[in-house]
Amino acid sequence: MKLTKEQKLFQTIVQKAWEDTEFKTALIENPLKAIEKLTGKRLDIPKGKTLVARDQTDQSTVYINIPAQQTMDDVELTEEQLEIVAGGVNPGAILQAAADPLKGVI
Repeated sequence: MKLTKEQKLFQTIVQKAWEDTEFKTALIENPLKAIEKLTGKRLDIPKGKTLVARDQTDQSTVYINIPAQQTMDDVELTEEQLEIVAGGVNPGAILQAAADPLKGVI
C-alpha cells in the first residue's frame, strides 16, 4: 500500500520525535513551528483548528484518543457512490450484480 503525503509527513515527525528529545519538546510546545523548522514548509491547517502534539511514549500509561463524532458534512463519497446518489446508477443493479456477477454474461 502506498503512503499518502500526509502519512509520510506523520512518519517523519514521529521518527524525529523518537530520535531527538529537543525536537520532541519543541513539537509539544509549538507543533506548527517545529514541523515548519523540520520540513522547511509551513503546515496549513484549516482555519479555526488547533494542532496539538502529546507525548505518549510513557510505556506505563495507556492512552485513549477520542475522535470527534463524524457528521454528514465530514463524509466524502466515492465516484460510484455519487453516481448512485445522483441517480446515475440503479442501486438494484449494483446489488444484483454483486449477488450474481455472471448473470447476463453467460
